[in-house]
Amino acid sequence: MVVERPVDPGVRAPAPIPIPDGPLGDAIRRGKLIVTRTYETLPEHVGNGLHCTSCHLEEGTRAGAASWVGVPGMFPEYRARSGRVDTIEKRVNDCFERSMNGTALDPAGEDMAAVVAYMGFISRGVPAGRTPPDRGFRRISSPPTPDRAHGAQLYAQKCASCHGPNGEGISPGGNYQFPPMWGPRSYTNGAGLARLHTAASFVRWNMPLGQGGTLTDQESYDLADYFIHQDRPDFARRSRDWPRGGRPDDAR
Repeated sequence: MVVERPVDPGVRAPAPIPIPDGPLGDAIRRGKLIVTRTYETLPEHVGNGLHCTSCHLEEGTRAGAASWVGVPGMFPEYRARSGRVDTIEKRVNDCFERSMNGTALDPAGEDMAAVVAYMGFISRGVPAGRTPPDRGFRRISSPPTPDRAHGAQLYAQKCASCHGPNGEGISPGGNYQFPPMWGPRSYTNGAGLARLHTAASFVRWNMPLGQGGTLTDQESYDLADYFIHQDRPDFARRSRDWPRGGRPDDAR
C-alpha cells in the first residue's frame, strides 16, 4: 500500500539567514558551492558541464523549479521509477547520473554530506513528512496536443539567444552561463526534463528566464516537444525504470 503524504500549504522557503560558522557551516558552504558550480567543483562526476542549479533555479529555492525546500524531510521515500524505497543520497545520485550524464558520489562521502547539509539548511523549520507544494514542477492541468514544428519556430524566437541556435548553450570561458538543451553536453534521455509533461511545466513557469509565466500552455508544450526530441546522451539503464509498473505516458 502506498501512503499518501499530505501537502502542507504553509510550507515556504525560510527567510535567508547567514550560514553559521563552524564545521556545519563549512559543510553547508561546500554544499552550496557544489550545487551552484557542480562541474567546476566535481568535474570527475559531471559528464556535460552542467550545474545542479541549471534546473533547480535560485540555488534550489525557486518555487515551481524543482525547489529543494522541504525535500530532505520527505526521505526515505518510495519512488515508482526505481521501484524501491530510496534515500536522499540515492535521489541526488540519480541526478548526477541522469541529468549530469556523470557518475555517482560516494553516498557516505564528504561531498554528499555537504550537498545534503545545504538542502537541510534551506529547509530549516519545514516539518518533516509534509509534501511541500512547490516540490518538483507545477504541472499543466489540461495538457494540449503539442505542435513540434511550431515548437521549432518558437525556439528560434524565444530560446536560441540564450541556449544557442543548435541547443548548444552559451559557455564563455568554457563554463556554462546558459545550459545546452540538447546535444552531447546536455542531460540524458533518462532525466526528468527529457519527459514531455515535466519539460513543458518547467518552460511554462520559468522560461524565458526572468519572464516565467508569459508563455501559454500550448506554447510550452510545443517548445518542450521540440527540444526533448533532439539528440542527447542515452541513459542505458532507463529500460529498468518503473520495474513494478506505473510507467508514465511521457516516459522515454
